[in-house]
Amino acid sequence: MISMGQTLAEQILARASGQDRVEPGDIVTAKVDRAMSHDNTALVLQRFAELGSPEIWDPERVIIMLDHRVPANQIEVAQGHRRIREFVKARQLPNFHDLNTGVCHQVMVEQGHVGPGELILGTDSHSTSYGALGAFGTGIGATEMAGVWATGEIWLKVPGSLRFELTGALSRGVSAKDLILKVIGELGAGGANYKALEFHGPALAELSIAERMTLANMSVEAGAKAGLVPPDRVTREYLTDRLQRPLKPLRTDEEASFLASHDLDLKDLVPMVARPHGVDNVCPVTEMVGTSIDQVVIGSCTNGRLEDLRVAASILGGEQVHREVRLLIVPASTEVMGSAITEGLITIFLEAGAVVLNPGCGPCMGAHQGVLAPGERALATTNRNFKGRMGSPESEVFLASPATAAATALAGVISDPREVV
Repeated sequence: MISMGQTLAEQILARASGQDRVEPGDIVTAKVDRAMSHDNTALVLQRFAELGSPEIWDPERVIIMLDHRVPANQIEVAQGHRRIREFVKARQLPNFHDLNTGVCHQVMVEQGHVGPGELILGTDSHSTSYGALGAFGTGIGATEMAGVWATGEIWLKVPGSLRFELTGALSRGVSAKDLILKVIGELGAGGANYKALEFHGPALAELSIAERMTLANMSVEAGAKAGLVPPDRVTREYLTDRLQRPLKPLRTDEEASFLASHDLDLKDLVPMVARPHGVDNVCPVTEMVGTSIDQVVIGSCTNGRLEDLRVAASILGGEQVHREVRLLIVPASTEVMGSAITEGLITIFLEAGAVVLNPGCGPCMGAHQGVLAPGERALATTNRNFKGRMGSPESEVFLASPATAAATALAGVISDPREVV
């Protein structure tokens, strides 16, 4: 029996493909609302040239960022950046964000490049972040992006959806990062392969856009094609001064058919940690308390927003980072950095002994600005911890919330943030 209702993912892909309804497993030709690429635009350019360098279907809908290795850390990276800047100038592309703007996913949301009900593609797997605003965001490869540049369309298979019904409220010292780590730990790293994760329930009304971005961002770590939060009052208020185009209608159909439904009471959550070397290797922080750490990283497209920095500063204020720990603070964007300066958060970090880096992806991806040596351990608010992710294959990375990260930076060992918040 075919359900009369549609999931959020099905509604968006039906609209994008000009159909009344679609079903999981359908292959659709979908029109793209926005297409984002970052430093790997240099590779997209190669593939675009192989197509004969046609005209871009809609220059206003192409967004290019430089954020992964900024400032350039190698000569070949600098050459790639130069090719990108020359292309942007030659094509007169209006939406270019150079190295002084921030991490692509944060900037996409801040700058109004994402709206509810839209199909947003990016050459980065964490493009699922856009689901925080009710968009279908997903990552694609450079060759696919070259085709999107030329045609404005892409083939997609409609995913089935998993529903997470959220009730209750987060307790002191517990955050959305702990929630998504709990979800990934239960699903497994491949438990949602080519599925959409949809977050519903009364608890959403108390979750900010920053928290929703954490949920959507890390949905891909369970293999999800997209992570979606239905737009509501919080969404509309956030977009009031950011989105300059009409909102596309998007609602939650009560009759929608899901592959499975999961109920989560947020009051039952505790601080969580993902242990090396898998993001689904999750346990309560209490099981890892006392584990020595060499470096703590607070930032990234997962947890580098102003709210995250406020939490960290509330713990670090008036204290000193442990003498054997390096604490790196990486704001997600220049906008976040500016607000953190205005609020005095950066001063708190510097006085505590932290190093504040420019907005970017360097430490998260192990490209530069904090590479780990063999035998070292890091605890980070980032999204991946596979072997060698942040440096040497002989190093270890633990993933946790900003509160857990700040508490750990003070103690020099993994610590329960509930004891210091």
